[in-house]
Amino acid sequence: METIRLNRSNLAEWQKKARPNVMALGCFDGLHHGHCAVINTAFQKANEKQVPLAVMSFFPHPKTVITNGKIHVHYLMPFAEKEAKLRKMGVDTFYIVEFDKDFAGLAPEQFAAQYLNGLGVVHAVAGFDFSYGARGAGNMDRLKSDSGGRIDVTKVAKVELRGEKISSSCIRERLLNGKVAELPDLLGQFYVTQCEWNGEKFILYPYYTLPGPGRYQVSLNNLSGSVQTEVTVMNDGTTLQCTDEIPFIGKLSIVWKKQIVEARKLRIS
Repeated sequence: METIRLNRSNLAEWQKKARPNVMALGCFDGLHHGHCAVINTAFQKANEKQVPLAVMSFFPHPKTVITNGKIHVHYLMPFAEKEAKLRKMGVDTFYIVEFDKDFAGLAPEQFAAQYLNGLGVVHAVAGFDFSYGARGAGNMDRLKSDSGGRIDVTKVAKVELRGEKISSSCIRERLLNGKVAELPDLLGQFYVTQCEWNGEKFILYPYYTLPGPGRYQVSLNNLSGSVQTEVTVMNDGTTLQCTDEIPFIGKLSIVWKKQIVEARKLRIS
């Protein structure tokens, strides 16, 4: 898989190199069940058309740019992890578009012409609520028209769990509220963060979100083995403490399994 970081200065260069492809569109933070439905649908379309599969994502998160930084987005995974998962899903090209004020101001027709037609897209796949162009005016119902009729479109229906749309936002909300035990139903696995353990403290890698303050049942994994233990996220939301001695040094993955809730003591008067 080739990863291409797109911006205004190099767009023309990559347009010249582009070949016909099917493209999945979205932010894809966390690669939850909803995201996988979009990418798997695009994979099927690419196989049908016998063309490569591309994925287009955007960074930084559009909400951060559009609100001038007033909204802070808690990212669920770094690009390296996203790349590894997309590669396993059969993606050939991963475009990461630099989302800035100029990009946010593109008319829907300009986005379609420059970033889809210009990059060889013959079929676009996205979720039912994907939007593009200035003020999110573009949507999947008008994309074929915005592309001058050159791009076929597949709109993937909402993926739900017990009536709730599966989204990165609902995953972040559960994380920050400590409800890590609910995440496998949304992600397909427990939430995992990567960090370094230097023998004294955990150093979290960028672009992960820690669960909210509290005590958690976790698995600490590295190449040497796995340890089941408890970790406390302190009130500052960034510091971790472990109740047991950790028998290895270096890179660790923390698998967040369950929040430990203290039983309330009954008061008898």
